Amino acid sequence: MGAARHTVAVIGAGKIGELMLSGLLRSGWPAQRLLATARRPVRAEELATRYGVRVVDNLTAVEEAAVLAIAVKPQDAGVLLDEIGPKVPADKLVVSLCAGLPTSFFSRRLPEGTPVVRVMTNTPALVDQAMSAISAGAHATGEHLALAEEMFAPLGATLRVPESQQDAVTALSGSGPAYFYLLVEAMIDAGILLGLPRQVAHELIVQTAIGSAVMLRDSGEHPVKLREAVTSPAGTTISAVRELEKHGVRAALLAALEAARDRARELAAQAD
Repeated sequence: MGAARHTVAVIGAGKIGELMLSGLLRSGWPAQRLLATARRPVRAEELATRYGVRVVDNLTAVEEAAVLAIAVKPQDAGVLLDEIGPKVPADKLVVSLCAGLPTSFFSRRLPEGTPVVRVMTNTPALVDQAMSAISAGAHATGEHLALAEEMFAPLGATLRVPESQQDAVTALSGSGPAYFYLLVEAMIDAGILLGLPRQVAHELIVQTAIGSAVMLRDSGEHPVKLREAVTSPAGTTISAVRELEKHGVRAALLAALEAARDRARELAAQAD
C-alpha cells in the first residue's frame, strides 16, 4: 500500500487539517493527490491559492480519495458523518483527527467494516516537529496503521498507542505545546521583573527551552538527572526549585493534565 499512490482528502481543513496539508506537500506528496474541503467559500479559496490543491465538496472528496482525513471540530463530526457516512465505501481508510472522539463514534456511522485510524497530532507540525499518536480502530489493520504513519511521519515523530490511551495523549502532547508556551511567557515576565529588556529575556528563555529539549531527547538521560546536574549545593537553582515546589507547580501540572483528559472524555460524551 504505497502511500504516494493514494489520494488523501482533508475534510474540514481548519488549523490541524491545514497543518497536515502543508506537511504532506513539504514532504513531496504530489499536490494532485491531495484534496481539501472547507465549509466557507473564502476559506476554500484561501487553501486552493496557498497550497495549489483542489478544494471540493465533501461528497466529491469521498468519491475521489482513498484516504479521508476527518479534521472537523469534534462537535461537528456527527453532522458531517450524517452527510457522508452512507456514501463511504467500506474499503476507504478514514483517519480521524477529532480530539476526544473514539473510533467507535465513526464506526457506528460508517458502513460495516470501514477501517478507522485515530490520530492525535499537535501544532509543532508546522515546523516538522509534531508528536502524532496513532491508534487502530476495530477494522484497521497493520497496513492501515503503516499508511497513517507514512502520512504523519513527515510532520515529526509518530507513536502507536492503544486507543484507550488517546485521551491521556490528548492531554499530554495534544494540548502540551500550550503548557510550554505558558511557562515560557511566565519566565519572560520574570526576566522583565529582574530588569532585562523583553527581547533579551525572550531570546534567553527560548534558546534555553530549545537546548533543554534537545538534551532531553539526545542524551537519553532521565530529566531528574539533567536537573540535578544544574542544581549545585546552596546555589541559585535550588533556591528557585524550592520556590517552585512551595507553590505546588508539580501538583498544578498533575491537576491540569487530569482536567484536560477529563475534558477530552466530555467532548466524546457530548458528541455521542
